[in-house]
Amino acid sequence: MNLGWIIAGFFAALAVWLWRGRRRLQRFIAEEHSKLQSDVSKARQETEDDRSELVRRQDAIFNSMIEAVIVVDLDGHIVSLNRAARSMLNAQGDVLGQSVIEAFRRHEISDVVQQVARQKQVLDVEVCLAGIEPRYLRVNAVALSGGDGIYDGAVLVFHEVTRLKQLENTRQEFVANVSHELRTPLSLIKGYVETLLDGAKDNPEVQTKFLHVIEKHADRLAYLIEDLLLLSKLDSGQVVLNLQTTELRPEIQHVLDDLQSKAAERRVKLLNEFPADVEAPADADRLQQVLFNLIDNAIKYGRTEGAVVVGGSRRPDGKVEVWVRDDGPGIPPDAQERVFERFYRVDKARSREQGGTGLGLSIVKHIIQAHGGEVRVDSELGKGTTFFFTLPA
Repeated sequence: MNLGWIIAGFFAALAVWLWRGRRRLQRFIAEEHSKLQSDVSKARQETEDDRSELVRRQDAIFNSMIEAVIVVDLDGHIVSLNRAARSMLNAQGDVLGQSVIEAFRRHEISDVVQQVARQKQVLDVEVCLAGIEPRYLRVNAVALSGGDGIYDGAVLVFHEVTRLKQLENTRQEFVANVSHELRTPLSLIKGYVETLLDGAKDNPEVQTKFLHVIEKHADRLAYLIEDLLLLSKLDSGQVVLNLQTTELRPEIQHVLDDLQSKAAERRVKLLNEFPADVEAPADADRLQQVLFNLIDNAIKYGRTEGAVVVGGSRRPDGKVEVWVRDDGPGIPPDAQERVFERFYRVDKARSREQGGTGLGLSIVKHIIQAHGGEVRVDSELGKGTTFFFTLPA
């Protein structure tokens, strides 16, 4: 074998070896490329999954917030809102991309968006949503800006404060009513005392008359304070009921006997039609207080020479229902829902003329609710009024 063949064979073998090496390298590169693509795809999928999970969690947190939240862009169009915002503002359908006025039909909300866009600062305002029953919202609005500091939109957080507003109005009305109820007898007492000090005390007849008036209004103040203290205790749960099985007809008769002389002044008949042997768990003293207030009101506001009837029965559900009926002028429908409010009077002039603190029916309601019962009124103009209350089985 000559040298040429050896060299040719060497180069042939080298070529085969290089070819095979190249194939192995190509396969290696292809495998590594495929592996790299798989790793990249897997990493991309994991990143996308992590992003989706983060978005899902953010959405879950966003929608679980009690506060209503709306995000708007620089043109005032809605970018995002949570479930509470949809419910609070009654959003219908897909409102993303719409302006606030288009989405909610509420210019009050649109005004806040425009205000924060103009002022570009944090706002804390209260808005009233007009309607049959006005709603009050507290709005905290924060302007958003990009890296260049230019206004880029706003975040609005809404808090429902309707109940707080109602309570505040009730408190203010209560304070005003208490002040009025206290001021009237105090002014009369002060006036009569000054008149006595100016010389009327030297006239025995005038002195006696004035002292009776002073005593009457001092008693009125005492009753008012006692009723206010009782309502305060009922509200705070400080009144502990002494619940015992009580036969109701004798308790009703006891109150009717106590009010007989007052009924005689107006020639009103008092009738006890409550069935015998009906019992219910009740605090006898508080029950008599309820009956006294209802029957006393029926005598005062019923028809002269009329009748006040007390009746009731055991209902199919086991509860006992008691009612007090008069034959007076009745209560207007719009007033029937408010008669149990403190100091509310259907006829203010007549109510003050008849006396009383204006708290009787409110006390009735609270005592019955403390027993676990309910109270209501049924009245028709010109045909009298009936007050109902229930006691538990």
